[in-house]
Amino acid sequence: MPIDLSHRIETGMTVYPGDPSVSVEPHATHARDEYRVDVARLGSHTGTHVDAPIHVIPGGRTLDTYALDRFAFEAEKVDCTDLGDRDPITRERVPDRELDLVVFWTGWSTHWGTDRYLDHPYLTPEAATACAERGYAVGTDTLSPDPTPTENATGSEPDGFRAHHAVLGAGDLVVENLRNLGALPERFELRAYPLALGGDGAPVRAVGIVE
Repeated sequence: MPIDLSHRIETGMTVYPGDPSVSVEPHATHARDEYRVDVARLGSHTGTHVDAPIHVIPGGRTLDTYALDRFAFEAEKVDCTDLGDRDPITRERVPDRELDLVVFWTGWSTHWGTDRYLDHPYLTPEAATACAERGYAVGTDTLSPDPTPTENATGSEPDGFRAHHAVLGAGDLVVENLRNLGALPERFELRAYPLALGGDGAPVRAVGIVE
């Protein structure tokens, strides 16, 4: 059974601070043109999307260097819904089993479209390194596996994109802004095929497959 894990792409949707804003507007209409076409303006990391290594690694791999089967993952969901605003996800929560991708379920997708969505839990550098060492891609229902800068940030948080660097630097992928993870069992298949942009990242239609 397929379960939709993607946010709808629409005008004014949440984006990472500094990323391009999103608009989806009519270009042609039935009344004027006898057909409909919309024009979409968005960044490569809009909504539910996948990051390629070149996103943060100069000279890193681009999306078009990965075979399509790399975007279908045997995944395990880790329940992190006990965490609050800007809480760390520590190394102890990272599983050590045979799988392609670990999904950290924080429940933060319920805050999508609000300011609080930016104050999400994040992976510690040690947790991200453990994922990289075990060969895992990373999925999350947050804006980033790293802390997102807001006025609520504290001095104890890691700076920069250390979780991104650990996972993407190992040649693995990162899938961000998932939703509806509560509808999934602990083990499932995640399919997250990107638009054929071929570069640093692209929106995906993420689907969880449950037997």
